[in-house]
Amino acid sequence: MSNEYDYLFKLLLIGDSSVGKSCLLLRFADDSYVDSYISTIGVDFKIRTAELDEKTIKLQIWDTAGQERFRTITSSYYRGAHGIIIVYDVTERESYENVKQWLNEIDRYASESVCKLLVGNKCDMVDNKVVTTEEARHLQMSWGFLSLRPVQKIPSM
Repeated sequence: MSNEYDYLFKLLLIGDSSVGKSCLLLRFADDSYVDSYISTIGVDFKIRTAELDEKTIKLQIWDTAGQERFRTITSSYYRGAHGIIIVYDVTERESYENVKQWLNEIDRYASESVCKLLVGNKCDMVDNKVVTTEEARHLQMSWGFLSLRPVQKIPSM
């Protein structure tokens, strides 16, 4: 164990291209927001350190490319992951429907005990929303994982 941290957790962000995985990562790791972002090629990652119950927790958060052509590259990153965050865009129905494909990849490549979190992104785009909260809740309950619907454009506190 390192003197820098008490616990190290590897988290993956997965989901279709353009659902906002990189923006979520920037928001969480750097507390920054950008309106436009270039698609991730392959894999990127950031580190976030947090304190919890007087313990230092280091999070390695891996941002994977959502494009089909990178699937073989990113499959190796599932190994050793403690948590996987599946991101879909509430304004893009296809990204929501593809969540089941991403879950199949998790079943195929990740450990059975990995924690899963479903994130419906871009909730601040209310006028363009096509995936309802009820639909997301149904998917969450049927697969038995946590759910989150963030708004990224709100200034940090």
